[in-house]
Amino acid sequence: MNTTTTRAAIGGEGSRSRPSGPGRTRPAGRRDQRRPAGTPRSLRRPGPHDWFAERLLAVLSGLRPVHSLLGLTVGEAYEQLAALAPSGPLRDRLRPVLRHCGRFHPGPGVIEAFARIATGDRVSAMAFRLEQGPDLRWRCAAIEIHPPSTHQKTP
Repeated sequence: MNTTTTRAAIGGEGSRSRPSGPGRTRPAGRRDQRRPAGTPRSLRRPGPHDWFAERLLAVLSGLRPVHSLLGLTVGEAYEQLAALAPSGPLRDRLRPVLRHCGRFHPGPGVIEAFARIATGDRVSAMAFRLEQGPDLRWRCAAIEIHPPSTHQKTP
C-alpha cells in the first residue's frame, strides 16, 4: 500500500469523509434529499393578506388608530373602516387573535382574503379585498366584518 491509499482508508488527508455526530445532516453515503418522518416540507410564506389582516385586526380591536390604515385603503374601504372602528366589533376584555387567514386570487393583482378571529370562546369572520396598484403596492378596496358568535351546545 502506498501512503495516499493508507491516509484515505483511515480518514486522513485526502479522504472524503463526512462529519460525524449531531451536526451531520444525513448518514454517510446517503445522497437522496428525503427527510426523516415528521420534518415539515416547507412553511408558507406570509403574503400581503396576512400582513393586512393583522393591521386590520389591530384597528378593529382598538389597539391602533383608524388613520394608521389611511394610505393602505382606497375608495369606500376607509369609510367602511371608519364607520366600523368606533363601534368596536372586535373590542372585548379579551384580546382577539387571528386564527387563520386565507386568500383567493380571482385575477392578476387582486386578492380576496378571509380570516377567522377568536376572542375567548367566540369566533368572528372578516373578509377584505386587496388590489395591487400601478406602483405595485397592495391597498384594501373593501372590508366586511361578521359579528362574533358564541359556540353553544344545543340540548
